[in-house]
Amino acid sequence: MDINKITVIGGGQMGRQIALTSSIHGVDATVYDLNGDVCDAVVAWEDEYLAGRIAKGRMTEEQVAATKKLFHVEKDFDKALAGSQCVIEAVIEVEDVKRKVLHSVSEKVGEDVIIATNSSFMVSSKFADCVKNPSRLANMHYYNPALVMKLVEVVQGPHTSEETGKSLYDFCVKTGKTPILMKKELEGFTAGYLLKIFKQAAQWMVQEGYCTPKEIDIACENGLGHPMGPFRLNDLTGVDLSLDIMNDIYEKTGKKPAMYDTYKQMVAEGRLGRKVGHGFYDYDENGNAIR
Repeated sequence: MDINKITVIGGGQMGRQIALTSSIHGVDATVYDLNGDVCDAVVAWEDEYLAGRIAKGRMTEEQVAATKKLFHVEKDFDKALAGSQCVIEAVIEVEDVKRKVLHSVSEKVGEDVIIATNSSFMVSSKFADCVKNPSRLANMHYYNPALVMKLVEVVQGPHTSEETGKSLYDFCVKTGKTPILMKKELEGFTAGYLLKIFKQAAQWMVQEGYCTPKEIDIACENGLGHPMGPFRLNDLTGVDLSLDIMNDIYEKTGKKPAMYDTYKQMVAEGRLGRKVGHGFYDYDENGNAIR
């Protein structure tokens, strides 16, 4: 299937960026969110972002006009899904929430419409029972910020058809990404699985008092050549997202992950990362770390 029209469920940072990067590359994309304030924020963000592209010489006025015609924001669920060839779930990393969303989508769209979850760690087979004809269900995991990062992980579960995997892979290429297609499921997928092992070691070292988060980042950035250390990267992806994942692990295993209490306290204090200006680091209005 050549995917030319998509719906993204969730108007957060990931959802809106997935939709806009698709529209920039010629795909008709609708962002759905039931919260009217979020919809208004997405519209304002789109205008600001595209105006910035013109100001920086990255896009022409004609290109922006074409993108705007293809980018839509909708708070009516039925209207948002109408005519969509692929629906991408991009809501919070809470399994029950995702299950409800995917079930609702499946009830509304035809059984030939591809359904993808953008979960950063939950494999799509967890949700196969939520979807009629689960052969059209797969993971399609974008990396943050989706407007910039090239990697997208397409993951076929045992229920996913070859055609679905290929269609999603081809869609990613069409929209300017450099995807990989995993033929077997693995929690965390490729990069996330590797990062999880690395990050768990870093968190353990901090928890046990060997070094600070900043020192870990210095070692990774100046010794290993990483563009960002694990804690600076965590500020980018969201401390609250990490806590959601930790809560899932804690609930299933009964064991607190390393630094669990630290993350819980940070979220309670509103230190969610770069998006709010405070996380493991503080940030100025341009998103630059100031300590």
